[in-house]
Amino acid sequence: MEIKESELPGIGRKFEIINANEDKVVIIIHENGRREIYHFDDDDYEESISGVSFNDNESRQIAAILGGMVYKPTALESVEIAFDDLIIEWHKIEDGTAVVDRLIGEIDIRNNYSINVIAIIKKDKKKLLSPGPDSKIEAGDVMVISGERKDIKRIITELLSKKGG
Repeated sequence: MEIKESELPGIGRKFEIINANEDKVVIIIHENGRREIYHFDDDDYEESISGVSFNDNESRQIAAILGGMVYKPTALESVEIAFDDLIIEWHKIEDGTAVVDRLIGEIDIRNNYSINVIAIIKKDKKKLLSPGPDSKIEAGDVMVISGERKDIKRIITELLSKKGG
């Protein structure tokens, strides 16, 4: 996939995407939070064939759907999305790991590991989006975390695996 990013002075940013199927999509993010998405003709990358506009809240809901926070196929135990060295990973918390029954703030994940906890999906499928420091991590939860690859590996080794401390 090819992504080109450019500044639109006084408007916002433009992301031009050509995927593996040679489909072209342009996303414009306005300074006021509105997003526009345009799909282009396969034979003429200059000809937009459809477009849609979303406000900031709608865009975030769609991002959650696309990112797998609303529905994740059960066959995917661990999903990783890479953007250079920044990744987002879903990690199921097993009983006996160092984070079980602890609060995010108690572990101080952001400061100690340079990791952001994007969401926690509880055993009962309840979603905690942008969980705060008082959010409790329990066995069976799925944590959605983001950070650099090296930091993700470190937190998995030290806290999220049974051999972690």
